[in-house]
Amino acid sequence: MNAEIFAALAQLEKERGIPQSYMVEKITQALVAAYKKDKDGYTDNVFVEVKDNDMHMYVQKEVVDDVITPATEITLDAARRISKTAQLGDLVNVDVQTKDFGRIAAQTAKQVIIQGIREAERGIIYDEFTSKEHEILTGVVSRIEPRTGSVSIRISSNSEYTEAMLAPNERIKTEPLKEGDRIKVYVVEVRNSTKGPQVLISRTHPGLVKRLFELEVPEIFDGTVEIKSIAREAGSRAKMAVWSTDPDVDPIGACVGPKGGRVASIVEELGGEKIDIIKYSEIPEEYIAAALAPSEVISVTMLEDGKSCRVIVPDSQLSLAIGKKIPMRQCLGCREMKPKRELIRAVKSPDGEVNLDFKGKMPGRGAYLCPNGECLKKAMKSKALERAFSVQIP
Repeated sequence: MNAEIFAALAQLEKERGIPQSYMVEKITQALVAAYKKDKDGYTDNVFVEVKDNDMHMYVQKEVVDDVITPATEITLDAARRISKTAQLGDLVNVDVQTKDFGRIAAQTAKQVIIQGIREAERGIIYDEFTSKEHEILTGVVSRIEPRTGSVSIRISSNSEYTEAMLAPNERIKTEPLKEGDRIKVYVVEVRNSTKGPQVLISRTHPGLVKRLFELEVPEIFDGTVEIKSIAREAGSRAKMAVWSTDPDVDPIGACVGPKGGRVASIVEELGGEKIDIIKYSEIPEEYIAAALAPSEVISVTMLEDGKSCRVIVPDSQLSLAIGKKIPMRQCLGCREMKPKRELIRAVKSPDGEVNLDFKGKMPGRGAYLCPNGECLKKAMKSKALERAFSVQIP
């Protein structure tokens, strides 16, 4: 039986990577726990001895004339059947046959061993994925929760695999996913919980962009080109500042690649997310101006606190500079498109009157005018205001 046990443990170590010494320890604990559960009065005098792939269980008893506590004492005659040299007061190891275990004790041993295997497998998975923190792994979408939008992804590392949950706030909102899709995810953190290792993954983390460029651009991988900073609005666009340690290497050109091939493959992986690559500068004014590209920057002035600045750009490029879609409206007078917040709203009230809404809180149908007064005159002269509200204005 011993040979069969150790052969099985060797096979378990080969197939699942669970060390044989670990399982031997769990088995000995299981046997001792089972015996104590099956027999009353036994404490620390029960132990298992393992030597040269041979396992034996013993109960250590003291040799006495009269046995008062059978769990810890043995008569001299019984002791000499085990050891002919036994004397009163000696400690004798009495061999225990595991086949004599009761049903409950055997079940206890089984549960301890199974639990030991589970703990070992969890430990192996935790150690494997902990080494992959802040790295990219490829996973397969196994399930999508329609109510919450959470995505269950089966990720693997070498021979180990586990299920990781991609939370709704870690998904690219514009990216359609379906079961069976293969995607790359960024491992944010690995936690060890009572239910096993939890791998926290993301598709919106800036680290995903960084790792994708490291895989795609050899100059970044070997350290010639450094990624200094990444700002990202997942699914929309990202900006990445790069720097070259070699003056003969263009950092932006290295990232873009021949005919834009390198950056194009990353954009495709991110579902069409636009990526702006700028050159890093130690001079704040130059760095800020480059970061606002492709908008034209008229001036950059650092403020006294040293942590903020004032940037001036053309009015027509404000939305491009700040990277947001600003609501635009057309002035009825000059017919130019301008930010809504720079215009005054004219409102037609329920009784048919047209009033200027300076605070933007009046209800009713509205049209927009520049606040300079000239556009109001033009709108009145061209009757654009009358046409907008279908009224007669004297």
